[in-house]
Amino acid sequence: MAWTSILHRVLSSNEIFRLSVADCIELYNEAPLHQLMEAAHHRRLQHNPNNEVTYLVDRNINYTNVCTINCQFCSFYRPPGHEETYTQSYEEIHSRIEELEAIGGSRILMQGGVNPSLDFDWYLNLITELRAEHPTIDLDCFSPIEIEGIAEVTELTTQEVLSQLKDAGMHGLPGGGAEMLVETVRKDVSPKKGHPDNWLRVMKEAQLLGLTTSATNVIGFGETNSDRVQHLHRIREQQDEILSKGLIGFTSFIAWPVQLETNTFGKRNKGQNRFERGAGSTEYLRHVAISRLFLDNVPHIQASWPTMGMGIAQMALLAGADDAGSTMMEENVVSASGTTKFSATEYELQLSIRRSGFVPFRRDSDYNRLETPSALDDAPEAACQPPSQTVELV
Repeated sequence: MAWTSILHRVLSSNEIFRLSVADCIELYNEAPLHQLMEAAHHRRLQHNPNNEVTYLVDRNINYTNVCTINCQFCSFYRPPGHEETYTQSYEEIHSRIEELEAIGGSRILMQGGVNPSLDFDWYLNLITELRAEHPTIDLDCFSPIEIEGIAEVTELTTQEVLSQLKDAGMHGLPGGGAEMLVETVRKDVSPKKGHPDNWLRVMKEAQLLGLTTSATNVIGFGETNSDRVQHLHRIREQQDEILSKGLIGFTSFIAWPVQLETNTFGKRNKGQNRFERGAGSTEYLRHVAISRLFLDNVPHIQASWPTMGMGIAQMALLAGADDAGSTMMEENVVSASGTTKFSATEYELQLSIRRSGFVPFRRDSDYNRLETPSALDDAPEAACQPPSQTVELV
């Protein structure tokens, strides 16, 4: 079916209908960006029929940079024994959470590397302590590849690891590490990470246990549009299965381009340079729109200001996204690859949302609405001036 007919069906339908893989590839390859964005925004309003955009006050905690997986696009990790390795102490992690509590935050997203020197008791005792000392903070911790690493060290199954961490107080499992759920792509960029089926399996185990989960996607590895749609298809298929069991599954989907500013990944492979890898702003917005149109069973699409900047993230809110992400407070993985802005104030997120034409609402990790202070009313006059920012579509 031609892209014009597909988008006509989207815009003329009062109900959400399912796009096929072939439909999605046709749209990806042929549809103009502005018409894709219009259709995706229409679909967004079918999922979330209001003028609200949510955001989260949280903090990223990258508890260790020791990792044995050696993803070729990652500038954050250090191999065991490297002089720049670190693992934060319990006291350091507690201190970071206390800083989040001081500004009314509700969630930490704690991820690191696959660190073989940490035994299971280190993780269990950490979660137990954090739950006892910070009862109001949701603990969304350890990506699927970290769970696999813990299981390997402990000789437990990943399901047993997840079950014990949940009993200790873990609230959710972050969606990091998916990158591209296409084996030919993953073998090229993360050969030690294992098959994409592993990520999906660990996520399914978490979902069956009732842990909060999200789905992610990194584009720009030189993959095809069909590869990108295959990733989305695998997410949608698993979500169908989980929803059929009466469970929540993935609460949201977030995608971003691989960050290569300080990374040598793009320079490898027969002399290719980094500008032949990655994805620009128009590609990112196209992918956000396609994601909203195709993922009809995932309730929320999140914009990525840390990788794209606030200006492009605002445009993503008109391309199908209904969530502005989070304050983060700190971030060490993406920023290690060259991103210069890795935290945002609540004021900045509210201002960005309002300037996009929406009403900002604070949420928790499960997308429950929280009491939302008016950070704009309390901001000093100088802070209310428009930020100096150039939006460039490339």
